[in-house]
Amino acid sequence: MTARRDIEAITERIRQRSKPGREAYLGRIAEASNRTANRAVLSCGNLAHGFAVCSPSEKVALGGDRVPNLGIITSYNDMLSAHQPFETFPALIKDAAREAGGIAQVAGGVPAMCDGVTQGQPGMELSLFSRDVIAMAAAIGLSHNMFDAAVYLGVCDKIVPGLVIAALTFGHLPAVFIPAGPMTTGLPNDEKAKVRQLYAEGKAGRAELLEAESKSYHGPGTCTFYGTANSNQMLMEIMGLHTPGTSFVNPGTPLRDALTREATKRALAITALGNAYTPVGRMIDERSIVNGIVGLHATGGSTNHTIHLIAMAAAAGIAITWQDISDLSEAVPLLARVYPNGLADVNHFHAAGGLGFLIRELLDEGILHEDVQTVWGEGLRPYAVEAKLGPDGGVVREAAPRESGDEKVLAPFKKAFQPTGGLKMLSGNLGHAVIKTSAVKPERRIIEAPAKVFDSQQGLNEAFKAGTLTGDFFAVIRFQGPKANGMPELHRLTTVLGVLQDRGQHVALVTDGRMSGASGKVPAAIHVTPEAVEDGPIARIHDGDIIRLDADAGTLEVLVPAGDFALRRAADSDLIANEFGFGRELFAGFRQMVGRADHGASAFGNSVAEFALL
Repeated sequence: MTARRDIEAITERIRQRSKPGREAYLGRIAEASNRTANRAVLSCGNLAHGFAVCSPSEKVALGGDRVPNLGIITSYNDMLSAHQPFETFPALIKDAAREAGGIAQVAGGVPAMCDGVTQGQPGMELSLFSRDVIAMAAAIGLSHNMFDAAVYLGVCDKIVPGLVIAALTFGHLPAVFIPAGPMTTGLPNDEKAKVRQLYAEGKAGRAELLEAESKSYHGPGTCTFYGTANSNQMLMEIMGLHTPGTSFVNPGTPLRDALTREATKRALAITALGNAYTPVGRMIDERSIVNGIVGLHATGGSTNHTIHLIAMAAAAGIAITWQDISDLSEAVPLLARVYPNGLADVNHFHAAGGLGFLIRELLDEGILHEDVQTVWGEGLRPYAVEAKLGPDGGVVREAAPRESGDEKVLAPFKKAFQPTGGLKMLSGNLGHAVIKTSAVKPERRIIEAPAKVFDSQQGLNEAFKAGTLTGDFFAVIRFQGPKANGMPELHRLTTVLGVLQDRGQHVALVTDGRMSGASGKVPAAIHVTPEAVEDGPIARIHDGDIIRLDADAGTLEVLVPAGDFALRRAADSDLIANEFGFGRELFAGFRQMVGRADHGASAFGNSVAEFALL
């Protein structure tokens, strides 16, 4: 009961804080709905261009506003394994739309980069900014004003948050998100990680490493660990933007195709031309956002969403903070152990009962808001199900199993792995930061050690190769924030620090950069804000300064007398090398405009979240 009251109180706090922005937002989408939710406002020339390639019967239908037209926003490319399956989706969607008496058109494509390819490379400095580019690209596709609803084809790290921002910007339109699903299980993630550590120590060669990586990432679909991509899918389902039971069905299967066809027909059924009009901007509210955060904690999800959720919510006029996310963590138990928080992958999680089981457990305990609206209708209870293929080739749903298929992977509420969630905010004289605790052993959550300061992850890797990373220490990696270089993920640090920890050293990380959902067993205070390039305290840390991190208490401090620390001059860093090459010169404006990490790291100027926090 206490947890339920806490969640209600935090939700009400968000509602009150957001009230001015939310009311203004709802007013805008109401005006858009009245003014632009049909093609009658378009001139004959506008329409002729918009349906030039349609069939004669489709032209007649679109010209008279008699049938719903579905816009498809796709992030297909055939390099990104999670998005390659989308190649066949538009044809499937168009066919399903015709069966339902509607029309579907590809409204536009959006970029989709793979963080796995760009990890540790210059291209990673475009990754976070790609979220906002994706939102803008989707907006361009929808700006033609030809559509009564939209479906969004996206899965991975920045793609889904960008698509959500776009969908909420066009909040007068119904929106259904259609995933492609995870790849089948390959080499277990923990075995892959062991080979990475052996390679880092010089005990395995490149051929062995490439073989292990290729066996792990081996086919179409999302990577199978519980990083940002699979956290995205959990969010879309628990927030009601997927149809029930959709997230973790493998691509290229009859059930996956049946779910895609069903999602298409549902999108057409909830337009303003029917009786179940469900504009996404009204559907997603404070309760939906809180449900997403609850799901993130219950599953030990990606730290990236401490940034993305703020930006996504702001697009709907809702202001959430790191403190909200941290407070919710105290009320939500951890119910899933999926790599890197355990040995299982998302296929094992799905087989053990998956999101249907987890949603039911949380609903039964009052930890989720049940009284929400979803693309499926009223209430979240219909999502406590498992989707299966029916005898006629359609989708049938059964109640989620009453018992977990594997309690080492998916625990019932009363046997939670830990009483609190996997994310926490840290505060102290270094500013604010975020830590993911679900994969960190309890005895490693408090650490006090001297700092070793670097201005890049390459600097730390070189020190590791030189054998100078001895003893207990805090690795301080600064000038990695949004304004400095686009806030790249520093995932390569995980292997090096993991090797040192396994050797018996007490190590931790402090950085104004990001770590992905794959961050694991080493305590890491990430997203430190203010960042170094904005004269944040992290820029005044010296080698040898003692830093204390207490993840249980939520504190991060450099143990230097306050007066002495304040008098220190902030370090400078030569960032010229980050400004050119691999397209980085095209993003200079983004680096200038981008907001703070705890405000969503958005390049869209003063968001509702920023206004609420000023």
